[in-house]
Amino acid sequence: MLFTPGPTAVPPEVRKAMAEPQPNSAVQSEFADLYDRLCENLQQVYDTDHDVIVPGGEGILGLEAAIASLVAPGDRVLCISNGIYGDGFADFVADYDGEAELVSAAYDAGYDLDAIEDALAAAEEADEPFTLATLVHCETPTGTLNDLSPVLDLLDEYDVLSVVDAVSSLGGTPVPTDRIDVCLGASQKCFSAPPGLTTAAVSDRAWDAMEAREQTSLYTNLLPWRDTSDGFPYTHLDANVAALDVAVQRVLDEGIESVHDRHERAAEHCRQRGRELGLSIYSRRIAGVADSDGVPRARRGRTNPAARRGRPRYRAGDEPR
Repeated sequence: MLFTPGPTAVPPEVRKAMAEPQPNSAVQSEFADLYDRLCENLQQVYDTDHDVIVPGGEGILGLEAAIASLVAPGDRVLCISNGIYGDGFADFVADYDGEAELVSAAYDAGYDLDAIEDALAAAEEADEPFTLATLVHCETPTGTLNDLSPVLDLLDEYDVLSVVDAVSSLGGTPVPTDRIDVCLGASQKCFSAPPGLTTAAVSDRAWDAMEAREQTSLYTNLLPWRDTSDGFPYTHLDANVAALDVAVQRVLDEGIESVHDRHERAAEHCRQRGRELGLSIYSRRIAGVADSDGVPRARRGRTNPAARRGRPRYRAGDEPR
């Protein structure tokens, strides 16, 4: 049993799909049909009318590609963060010569709404508006689930595009996708499929913003995925697509609400057992604890490298706890 938020264990039927002979993504219509079905099924998981695309490359590619596709040199981007992945968006913005303004909160706390509103208001007053804002729904390393709705309200008020990392929440907890311009997921988390694919739900105004920018990349450019009727931008990962298709169908067969409820029940059971063992949850906000990713605080005396190896390591003089 794997106690990680991803890559997660892959069910036998998903592994079997990956091992089957696959149609050629470049020349056979059967693959196009498979891809189209996957995108349509993912719309149900996302619960959205937005276009859904599945580029090749694991979740980090999707995060970078969203920035590469939307940020031109000199664009101002509001990076809202309370964790490693929120901070990472600011690095991507800098990589593409954008200007990132980081609004940070403690890693075990929720977003600072007052600071976010202050940043938006100051940008408007200075006539230096933000092109877009980046957010993280679930910060994987901390298990903090951010309440996106009040932030999205502010972004709507100031007419700022939103890019959301929902990699470790999509499929395990509801995501307000229709309010998000680019909502990013990945195959290896709640879907229990092998790593290798990004999923993205993209709004019309996000597509329009991409069309208005000069695109300088192929692999990190989401725009060619808007219409794949004449072919894919590059050779697709056919076996990964087949595996994710089966994994997503498993979610739909169970029912997305049932899947969310199952995650909630399992998470609460794990939290309760943790409390019985004397383990506290990392996040200070009980309402902001992810059901798809539970993170307890490590006990004193157990080092991180030892935890990664799966065995305790105590300092001299410490008593095992």
